[in-house]
Amino acid sequence: MNAPDKLTPTLPAVPRLSSLSHGGGCGCKIAPGVLAEILKNSSNLPIPPQLLVGIETADDAAVYLLNDEQALIATTDFFMPIVDDPYDFGRIAATNAISDVYAMGGTPIMALGLVGMPINVLPLETIGAILRGGQDVCRDAGIPIAGGHTIDSVEPIYGLVVLGLVHPSRVKKNSGARAGDVLILGKPLGVGILSAALKKDALDAQGYARMIAVTTQLNKPGIALAQLDGVHALTDITGFGLAGHGLELARGSGLQMQIALDRIPLLPGVLELAAAGMVTGASGRNWASYGHEVQLPASIPPEMQALLCDPQTSGGLLVACSPETEAEVLAIFAQHGFASACTVGRMTEGSGLAVLPSL
Repeated sequence: MNAPDKLTPTLPAVPRLSSLSHGGGCGCKIAPGVLAEILKNSSNLPIPPQLLVGIETADDAAVYLLNDEQALIATTDFFMPIVDDPYDFGRIAATNAISDVYAMGGTPIMALGLVGMPINVLPLETIGAILRGGQDVCRDAGIPIAGGHTIDSVEPIYGLVVLGLVHPSRVKKNSGARAGDVLILGKPLGVGILSAALKKDALDAQGYARMIAVTTQLNKPGIALAQLDGVHALTDITGFGLAGHGLELARGSGLQMQIALDRIPLLPGVLELAAAGMVTGASGRNWASYGHEVQLPASIPPEMQALLCDPQTSGGLLVACSPETEAEVLAIFAQHGFASACTVGRMTEGSGLAVLPSL
């Protein structure tokens, strides 16, 4: 008599990373209008004279004067998964966090890991792959992960604290733009659109590859851009979209930003995906927070409006520079492999953001 077949034990399925979070990437950010309400009653602590950049203009990082030759840049960024591949998630989160140092014109020197993981849900191998992705990006940036902090969390969270150095005279704030400056954007828009399509299983392999390529490209040109006297302001485009971070630059500088629709670089296919409804909830929250400060042309397609406030995870640098420096800025981007970098607008007298069909 034959022995009964042994049943193979069924292992629990590993859940998709994106299924464990209510939002992903920089789309997790609290909407700018809500954030302003939260912070309006924050305590007014004494500000030491060494604090060169604080929270005054919603800049990308804090900057503290150490001596005549060095200022310390300090920033942190973390979020829930924007993709399901754990290694790619770690790479994207680390690239995004380091970007704020580059956006201040600095050179990163070290990082600390911020890790919150549902330990009883995700295999340790998956968590290890996330950390390995972050480590590989830090290696590319030339910095160590020198410590950090971990917690057992309901949703997976990963990011970094990043420290950098910059000469005090070379700090590039988001408030230094001048009337007549041209605006140069380093990366194409559309990451939020692609992430929405990915979550709905509507993103093909080519689209995913483009998404990973743009979100893991370190904004290293910021170091060289800081050496140019003609570069007056820098910021990076992340969760509040081009319109939101552009408005921060315009408010801080006391000027109006003008952006030309026909100049904005876009990731291939994002207009069609946006027209098909592949937009994030953060896009709508962004527009509700600052749309009243944006002048739009009457003929703007809805999908293009969505791209203006599309949350960019690990987005590009936005540079305000003199027209005489424009060619040199574009050359620096090209030398670092930023093929989509282009001039998208200008700074003028006035306030807010004006979106034009063309310049």
